[in-house]
Amino acid sequence: MNMEKCDECNGTMQKKKVPYVLLGVNLGNFDALICNSCGQTLYEGTTLETIETAAKEKGIWGLAAKTTIGTSGNALDVKLPKAIIEFMKLKKGQQVIIEPIDQKRLQVIVG
Repeated sequence: MNMEKCDECNGTMQKKKVPYVLLGVNLGNFDALICNSCGQTLYEGTTLETIETAAKEKGIWGLAAKTTIGTSGNALDVKLPKAIIEFMKLKKGQQVIIEPIDQKRLQVIVG
């Protein structure tokens, strides 16, 4: 029996059905190769196409968007695209917490 080895740690890869969660939404269980040592997960191209289709059906595919930082008085502001506003169910006047993850990324917590 030819066992596939993990590229990351040289552990043994095992085929399993695992849940795929994108943006907090479970898209279903899909076949994947999982490393029994480090946990690396690999999906075949056809499986990734099925996952993409499921994400599009649930309206969560392609929510990332580029925006420009503007100004409001002596503060900076960020405009959010409508798709993100709807996905997160944001409302005008709602408070959020914004904190840096590092010098290039922010985390927004809706409270």
